[in-house]
Amino acid sequence: MNPFPKLLEEGLINTKHVESAVILVAKTGDVTAASNFTVCPEQTQMLIDSFKHLDVTRQRGLNFRNKFYTCVRADKHSIYTKCEGHGLILVRTALYVIVATYSQSMYPSICVEAVEKLAEYLSEKGK
Repeated sequence: MNPFPKLLEEGLINTKHVESAVILVAKTGDVTAASNFTVCPEQTQMLIDSFKHLDVTRQRGLNFRNKFYTCVRADKHSIYTKCEGHGLILVRTALYVIVATYSQSMYPSICVEAVEKLAEYLSEKGK
């Protein structure tokens, strides 16, 4: 049984400050679990590659779902972006990249905290 869908729902979506989320395999871009989140392979690769090119990500931001997200923070572990009250959060573990979105009615700080906690949990479990 795949535990990842339950982790997304309980750890992220149920906070009411995460609009949608996906867990991607960092090496392949395969979707492990998703909640309210659809992404094409090109977008998946762009999200994963954003960690490989942090300087470019910081300068140019990310173009996701035909919206331009400016970069607020980017390091080897986390990328935070925003666009007109919406946000895109990416957190990387050794094996996965967790991507989450939030909308205008949600608190970005709670979204970030939830995604970072899930990444920490997956890292501690060796996943």
